[in-house]
Amino acid sequence: MSGDQYLNFNSDLQYIKGIGPRRAAALAAEEINSMYDLLYNFPRRYLDRSTVCRIVDLNTTYQDLEVTVIGKVLSGELVRRGNRAFYQLLITDGSGTVKCTWFNGIRYIQKVFETGDLVAISGKPEFRYGIQFVHPDYDKLDQEEYSGQNTGRIIPLYSSSAEMKNKGLDTRGLRRIMAKIFQEYTLQVPEILPAELLEQYKILPVDEALRQIHFPDDNNQLLRARTRFKFEELFYLQLIMAVKAKGIKSIHKKFRYDGAGEKLRKIYEKLPFDLTSAQKKVIKEIWNDMKKPVVMNRLLQGDVGSGKTVVALLVSSIAISSGFQAALMAPTEILARQHFKTLQELGRPAGIKVSLLIGGQRKKERDEILQEIESGESHLIVGTHALIQDNVVMDRLALVIIDEQHRFGVEQRGKIIKKGMNPDVLVMTATPIPRTMSMTVFGDMDVSIIDEYPQGRGKVTTRIVQKSDIESIYDYTRKQIKAGGQAYIVYPLIEKSKKMDLQAAVEGFQYLSQKVFPEFSLALVHGGMKSQEKDEVMNRFKAGAVQILVSTTVIEVGVDNPNATMMIIENAERFGLTQIHQLRGRIGRGGKDGICVLVERNSSQKSGFRMEILTNTTNGFEISEEDLKLRGPGELYGTKQSGFPKMKIADVIEDKKIMLLARSEARKLIDEDTHLRRKHNQPVREHLLKYYSEYLEFLEIL
Repeated sequence: MSGDQYLNFNSDLQYIKGIGPRRAAALAAEEINSMYDLLYNFPRRYLDRSTVCRIVDLNTTYQDLEVTVIGKVLSGELVRRGNRAFYQLLITDGSGTVKCTWFNGIRYIQKVFETGDLVAISGKPEFRYGIQFVHPDYDKLDQEEYSGQNTGRIIPLYSSSAEMKNKGLDTRGLRRIMAKIFQEYTLQVPEILPAELLEQYKILPVDEALRQIHFPDDNNQLLRARTRFKFEELFYLQLIMAVKAKGIKSIHKKFRYDGAGEKLRKIYEKLPFDLTSAQKKVIKEIWNDMKKPVVMNRLLQGDVGSGKTVVALLVSSIAISSGFQAALMAPTEILARQHFKTLQELGRPAGIKVSLLIGGQRKKERDEILQEIESGESHLIVGTHALIQDNVVMDRLALVIIDEQHRFGVEQRGKIIKKGMNPDVLVMTATPIPRTMSMTVFGDMDVSIIDEYPQGRGKVTTRIVQKSDIESIYDYTRKQIKAGGQAYIVYPLIEKSKKMDLQAAVEGFQYLSQKVFPEFSLALVHGGMKSQEKDEVMNRFKAGAVQILVSTTVIEVGVDNPNATMMIIENAERFGLTQIHQLRGRIGRGGKDGICVLVERNSSQKSGFRMEILTNTTNGFEISEEDLKLRGPGELYGTKQSGFPKMKIADVIEDKKIMLLARSEARKLIDEDTHLRRKHNQPVREHLLKYYSEYLEFLEIL
């Protein structure tokens, strides 16, 4: 029964029963600062009898499955074997016993459990030394919460950091606090979804949904509560996109183009190849946007090698013909240099002056380039984030092209746009984006797609091999090089272990050059090298002086050697599917067929399934859709970088139907009430401004 004390979204957490200042500080460290944050800190999962497996029923069919067992701690001990130590629990549920083993964090784990504790253990069971869970997730339970008789109870389990656990805010502590909130206080929280949507779709009101998601009466009520908050989360995400789209379309340009211009015609006539019909189609779409009085905000998708750079040049020539400047910002120096060389060569017939601005240039050279840019002598400026520095002045900037936008932060993108005269914006990506993600991360943009390859590309075949087959792959590579081809051998680079992976590439280079291919010229390139060093290696490779290029993923974008026909990707199981697809786009570019070999060093059923996708299709959109399912939107598209709120409960793949409905209703609402000024939309407007303002670049329209 609720008490006489009231709580709202703004209530100070330290005054809530069971919290206090010390625990409030621990919660704040996890970005839980208010009652709203606490109520929306949803359980990560739930326990009921349908989710629990008896120990006696565990067998090898569960080997790769996540399971939960509940039992009491019989014993816990620190075990030493030689130089190795680990901590081991023995747990029983009455039907049998199971071991839980931790090799890391032993000092902490030793303090967590006591004999007789009731615990829920979750993980994938292993069967090599009896039945055991290695580094499982765990939750301590209260006996009265989970008794043999209380079979209908659904228990919420909350995520908890080590610091929170030290302050008594493990899943049990959080559960007790949440129970007090619903039992001893009256919640006064505003409804933040439009009333007509609640009625039309039979959506649970917010106060009831909060109660049911934390302490559900049954599985049906839990489903209704989760559905409500998934819809709410996706509805506000789509509101952000709708507001941004409206905001952009309300910005008028401070200039007007005179027409397509003579420079476009001159470049087009001198191209050493024919444009594909897809390239012509997207150029027309972009030009139609550029003619409008409001700014363009368009996404250009095109697979590796589909010809986006020449499209960028042709649309830039339209701005340049009218006396304006264009800028192309790339995420890496390698890619910026590659764009610079291509644009300089293709733009020469039209007299287009292309400048390159990157880090590490000599002061005299840099000062000259900055002067050319400021004076307008430079027509097309290509660079990295060096373009957004304060001393770069582009008073005539009418067109901004951003390559691989997801590699830049929102602030970086905003800075280059502000250098122009309310410029048109074209974003390019070689990462094919599934429709689901286009409607979320890029939902505020119009989309053009180059879905056709230029003539003259070779066919690339992809093969999976195990480490036992590597010698035969080396023999095949040897034959390819003797026949005049060139090869890449790529090592992984994972953010969390750069030093380890870099060393692997260095050691790999030494082994390959000394033991495997001593008769050939090999070179090494990686992200830790200076730009000049990387350029020198790349140029030697392109010129044929280097026959095998050993590298990290630094060659993923921007490297073009038409003679390369062979690629070996080491530890392929550590790469994302889209990343491998990008890498293999480096071969077969000169008309000859190529082969991409994926070497699995630590294969598993999951990695085998992932790799097979790459052998079955070269369609980038199909691959990215699968990658999205496997890895999630945050990791795949750098959603934090893209100004994309972190999803607490919704999944843009699994909840696609809910997202489509949320998108439709959000757009309808903004179309009917662009500024959300009508009285019945005030709660929505206030919530959007309070909790999502950091993702809104065009707040003035609200």
